[in-house]
Amino acid sequence: MSITGQAGSAVRPLRRDAERNRQRILCAARTLVAEKGLALSHDELAEAADVAVGTVYRRFPDKASLFEALFRDELDRVVAQADCWLTITDAWQALETFMVDHLEIQANNRGFKDLMLQSAEQFDLMSYFQQNIVPVIGKLVERAHEAGVLRPGVCVQDLVVASIMVGAVIDSARDVDPDLWRRYLAGLLDGFRAVYPAPLPGSPPTADQLDLIKRGCAPPMR
Repeated sequence: MSITGQAGSAVRPLRRDAERNRQRILCAARTLVAEKGLALSHDELAEAADVAVGTVYRRFPDKASLFEALFRDELDRVVAQADCWLTITDAWQALETFMVDHLEIQANNRGFKDLMLQSAEQFDLMSYFQQNIVPVIGKLVERAHEAGVLRPGVCVQDLVVASIMVGAVIDSARDVDPDLWRRYLAGLLDGFRAVYPAPLPGSPPTADQLDLIKRGCAPPMR
C-alpha cells in the first residue's frame, strides 16, 4: 500500500534524525533511478545513502512507498501541464507538444521512463496518473482528428506505442547522442499526419494488449 493510501490516520512527525535519514535516502534514490532506472535494491539504496539497510526498510518498506515519495510531485506537474496542452489552439501543435514534453521528461530521468512502463495494477501512483492523463491524450487525439490533421485510424494506444519505441532510442543513445530521440520522434509523428492518406495496416492494440507490450519492455523489479 502506498503512503497516501494508508488508512487516513494522523501521520506522526519524524524525529529530526529520522527525517534526516529519510531525506538522505530520497536524495540517493533520485540519483540512482535517474541514472539506472527502477531496478534498484534496498541494499544498493542503503549503500548509496550511507545508512543501514534496516533504516531504508523502516522509511520505505516497499517499492510502492519509495516511488510514491520520489515521483508524486513530478507526476502532479505533468498532470497540471496537461491543461496547457489543451489550451494550444493548433490541434497538431498541441499533440506534438504533448509528445515532446512527455519524452523530454523520460530522457532526463530513466526512472521516470521506467515508471511509465508499469501497469496501474502494480502501483497506485500509476493508476492515479493514467486516470488523469489518458483522458487528456484522448481529447488531443480527438481534436486532431476533428481538425483533419491526424491520420485516420490513429488513436491513443498508437501514441503510447510510439513513446515506447522512442524510449528505446532514448536508452540506447543516451551516452552517444542524448537528443537523437528527437529525430525519430519527428519521423514517427510525420507518419501520423493526415497528409498520408493510405490506411495504416493492422489495428491498434487493445488496452490488454498494450499492457502486455508495456510489461515486455518494463525493467525487472527487484
